[in-house]
Amino acid sequence: MTFFQQLRHRYAQFSVVERLIVILVLCFVIPFLLRTLLYLLSVPMDSFFSWFQLSSRLDLLITRPWSLLTYGFLHSSLGHIFWNMVLLYFAGRMMTNLFKPQLFINTFFIGVLFGGLVYVFSYNFFPVFYGQTPYLLGSSAGVMAVLIYMCSYMPQQEIRLLVFNMKLMYIGLFFVILDLIQIPAGNAGGHLAHLGGALWGYLYQKNYTRGHDIGAWFSKLIHFLNHSLFSKKPQIRKVYKTPKANSRKARSQANQDKIDAILDKISKSGYASLTKEEKEYLFKAGKS
Repeated sequence: MTFFQQLRHRYAQFSVVERLIVILVLCFVIPFLLRTLLYLLSVPMDSFFSWFQLSSRLDLLITRPWSLLTYGFLHSSLGHIFWNMVLLYFAGRMMTNLFKPQLFINTFFIGVLFGGLVYVFSYNFFPVFYGQTPYLLGSSAGVMAVLIYMCSYMPQQEIRLLVFNMKLMYIGLFFVILDLIQIPAGNAGGHLAHLGGALWGYLYQKNYTRGHDIGAWFSKLIHFLNHSLFSKKPQIRKVYKTPKANSRKARSQANQDKIDAILDKISKSGYASLTKEEKEYLFKAGKS
């Protein structure tokens, strides 16, 4: 088994949370390698990476709609990604121990989208941000969505923090309040995105507990894209029929048409409406 085969085998054994962490870490490392290549090719690095970061400018968002999701795969520093991955592992493990992996995926990725939308809305609505056009990056909104989902789902659950226990609801409140008070201090866009993710996590949990999966559309979207883009299309082969085969096919089609007509009659008038011949024909067809 080659080195890459071993890595692939190991990756297949990871949980959905661990797989996402691996992907996010790779997306943090790969840009450093790309920077060297872009430098050698004289391609402006900031201009290239801006295509994947989320801009607060509506005109750029319209031309780069994918940035509402791709910004969540980029991080600005080692500390930025480290603490995000620690929280994601902690909250994600709790969620996947209680719920299906798809719920975790919906919570995280829609949290990223929700955080991005709150960020864009805030920079185009609040007067304090007039004239500012920063870029947003980081998975914090998705991480906050997962964390707040669990904090609101089991608020009285206690966890061990170093030398003392703390209830999940206090952990969630701590992070929300921390983001609120830090908005005027700097990185306002990042903190607003965190709050957007937290809001999504809370709303998702409340609705899911009541039996309404308001994030199911994301699962359906992923399933549709996976089926339409990556599934192999069946190959159509031409089969040349002999006259005898064509004759058998014609008889078979005639029999099927007659069966369909009988079944249609049953659906409209009930089985009792069939004649003796129709009942016998249907019986023989079921045995063949």
